[in-house]
Amino acid sequence: MSLSLFVLQVVNGLEYGLLLFLVASGLTLVFGVLGVLNFAHGSFYMLGAYLAWWLSERTGSLLVAILVAIPAMVVIGLAVERLAIARLYARDHLSQVLLTYGLVLLFNELQRALWGNDVHGVSTPRALAWTMHLGETQTWPAWRAFTALACVGIGVAMRQIVLKTRFGMRVRAGASNAEMVEALGIDVRRLFAILFSAGTALAGLAGMLAAPLTTVYPGMGESVLILSFVVVVIGGIGSIKGAFFGALLVGLADTFGKVLLPGFASAIVYAVMAAVLLWRPRGLLGPAFEGR
Repeated sequence: MSLSLFVLQVVNGLEYGLLLFLVASGLTLVFGVLGVLNFAHGSFYMLGAYLAWWLSERTGSLLVAILVAIPAMVVIGLAVERLAIARLYARDHLSQVLLTYGLVLLFNELQRALWGNDVHGVSTPRALAWTMHLGETQTWPAWRAFTALACVGIGVAMRQIVLKTRFGMRVRAGASNAEMVEALGIDVRRLFAILFSAGTALAGLAGMLAAPLTTVYPGMGESVLILSFVVVVIGGIGSIKGAFFGALLVGLADTFGKVLLPGFASAIVYAVMAAVLLWRPRGLLGPAFEGR
């Protein structure tokens, strides 16, 4: 492998990892703070991609489509939380798996009814339809760089909100002891609804950013959901910072695995997860391991 090809795979792996982080950060917050195992999270990624394609076809601009689609994903998240997820906060994980898997089937059928089974491409905005040179022979699309920078910026902002603001403090307090927080006059259900809708919007935004890099097709969120769960496990449940480093690790492992050992790329990702869990059974930045 030449140096320029190696550098290309590194930046591709980091960019893919940052995209996974955008999905996994919402997943780890919903699971770590709300305690809900949401199998429908990948469906929000798919819906975001389809909305980006559908709206860009009508507006002629992907960036305008994204600005319109993000509020739409927030509304979808609020509706799903109020109608379904809110009923799961006091239920066991089996109930959560069954209901959210039902949502996956519902969203798949909704997607087929609205947009059919065709595969769609999304055009890159003209302002970002150029490439950067990596060495003498390799190029890197500007949209990938934009995606990476957007994911980093969103990740930094999200961590600051969760850890440094009054809203973030209330969310964490509500997750630890909802009854006490409610006794103080804080509407915990409203906080959880906002948090879930934010996680939905993050997954949808990841799909929107990925749409020009891949094709938009039915079930596209399934593989991303699996890798996002791997990221959450590696990083430590509930840790945004852990999800960030876990996503970069998974992105690099998946990218280099597909280049060097195409038939074993998925196995390499799971091997990395197993190695991390042997070293840190609760993830890279999860709670300190206690006991055996």
